[in-house]
Amino acid sequence: MPELPVDAWVERAVQFLLDNFSGVFDVASKLILQLVNASYFLLISPHPLVLLACFTALAWAAARRWQPALIACLGLLLIQSMAMWTETMQTLAVVIVAAVVALIVGIPVGIAAAGSTRVSVAVRPVLDFMQTLPVFVYLLPAVFFFGIGVVPGVVATTVFAIPPAVRLTELGIRQVDSEVIEAAQAFGSRSRQILRDVQLPLAMPTIMAGVNQVIMMALSMVVIAGMVGGGGLGAVVVEAVTRLDIGRGFEGGLSVVILAIYLDRVSAAFGERRGRSRRLRTRPPAGTVPTRGEGPLESLTR
Repeated sequence: MPELPVDAWVERAVQFLLDNFSGVFDVASKLILQLVNASYFLLISPHPLVLLACFTALAWAAARRWQPALIACLGLLLIQSMAMWTETMQTLAVVIVAAVVALIVGIPVGIAAAGSTRVSVAVRPVLDFMQTLPVFVYLLPAVFFFGIGVVPGVVATTVFAIPPAVRLTELGIRQVDSEVIEAAQAFGSRSRQILRDVQLPLAMPTIMAGVNQVIMMALSMVVIAGMVGGGGLGAVVVEAVTRLDIGRGFEGGLSVVILAIYLDRVSAAFGERRGRSRRLRTRPPAGTVPTRGEGPLESLTR
């Protein structure tokens, strides 16, 4: 078998990008750092108890039950009692920025893949590659292009979290009943109107499940990003491992678990509520017949 110098090709490609697009990387690095700092400032400015009350209220608004809100309150109080509040807010700021950017990129790509078979076929192997690539490999190019610090952690986290947004958005749109789409076309709706008023609302529960997965994958990657100076709870865990500080490592890991459970339950509860409300609005009453001239959703919800 011929020996292919793949390592030399990769090094040349990386050096080419660094030589010709270093200005782009610098601008992106400053922008990402400003976004993370702004998110962290918003989270750390209020008193911890005020922010804890807001998080508890958000948990109650999502589930509309007092048990999840009480569990969230107790978990956040435990984080504060362990003196991990600042590191938790740093991690949450990175998760927010990475998840938002991943959704901004992933949802439009998923919509395009659902509307075009060619785009779906082209995107699928890229997503397979991104999901099977070891998580530590994401850190290598990020460090090469952005150096050590919080920025490569955000970049690696964003790239790692994009595939669920693309896949579940495409899946949700493709699962919309074809008869509903045909009814919308029969009423004269255009493709953009069908996408905006029919497909996206009906696919919203699946898309919200994708949002939940994006947040969870972003949080899991943020901890690993602590190895390259990402800060937050990831840095606490890495430092505890290097110093063999079992107690400190346990506190950091427990804080990660509490934050993960909170984000998972809140995002999942919002997705379930949206799905239930959408099904109730689109369920036709008994004996309802669509009136000529009405839109597809208006006739169903009349």
